[in-house]
Amino acid sequence: MSDNKVSPTKNFFAGGFGGMCLVASGHPLDTIKVRLQTQPKPEPGQQPNYAGLMDCARKTVAKEGFKGLYKGMAAPIVGVTPMYAVCFLGFGIGKKLQQKHEDDALSTLQLFNAGCLAGVATTVIMAPGERIKCLLQIQADSGTKKYAGPMDCAKQLYKTGGIRSVYKGTAATLLRDVPASGVYFAVYETLLLKAAEYQNKARKDLNPGIVLTCGGLTGICNWVVAIVPDTLKSRYQTAPEGTYKNGLRGVFAEIMRESGPKGLFKGLSPVLVRAFPANAACFFGYEMAMRVLNVVFPN
Repeated sequence: MSDNKVSPTKNFFAGGFGGMCLVASGHPLDTIKVRLQTQPKPEPGQQPNYAGLMDCARKTVAKEGFKGLYKGMAAPIVGVTPMYAVCFLGFGIGKKLQQKHEDDALSTLQLFNAGCLAGVATTVIMAPGERIKCLLQIQADSGTKKYAGPMDCAKQLYKTGGIRSVYKGTAATLLRDVPASGVYFAVYETLLLKAAEYQNKARKDLNPGIVLTCGGLTGICNWVVAIVPDTLKSRYQTAPEGTYKNGLRGVFAEIMRESGPKGLFKGLSPVLVRAFPANAACFFGYEMAMRVLNVVFPN
């Protein structure tokens, strides 16, 4: 199978497997990221709940054990297979729509456009899963156990605010995922193409180290683009109903007033530490799954 030939169906299944690899490897640091982003502003003369990445990790483990780092993982695990499957499917369709012939190579801009389509496609699944995940991740800091788990959280959100409450933060998720997904896929495909050209090999013949490195660097680039809208999204999705009457504009104004521009980058340290191994695992899982699928279903 040509490196440029696109199979959206194979992308669907391989993407789902890659997403499972990502969550399994990266969730603990995602928990730390959300807790740093959503911790309340300390009173004058008091210290914040968490001084940084390591302090948050240490306090979480001391208070809740290592399982505390995996709080809320059930929601993304349940949603991750269809979510990443749809994401990679959207990317495959986006590439195919721009090819005049099935073996046409795409430019970096075309890969970016295909990635943006993938970001739109995943939001329907991503938005409620992200809201539930964030609420469960910060629950321990509130001192009360409001939700018994992902399903209980979803039921309570629906009961109190209907489907609108479940999907709170959808616009913020789109603001984060459309440009970030464009960068995500454009960077990965470009890095892999350059690596294949440099080694004079086909994509399927690249060694695992190359795939892991390209995937890891891709994850870092993705989060450099995504961190600001992700901070706005986390604050908005975990706030009580009615807190931000102006939506994301209200969140942005509050953060700027409380912390200035640096407040928009809260959680950057854990997300960058997480980004390399998690996305290396994601793309490695995706590439291995694609290789198996191409052997089993060559056409």
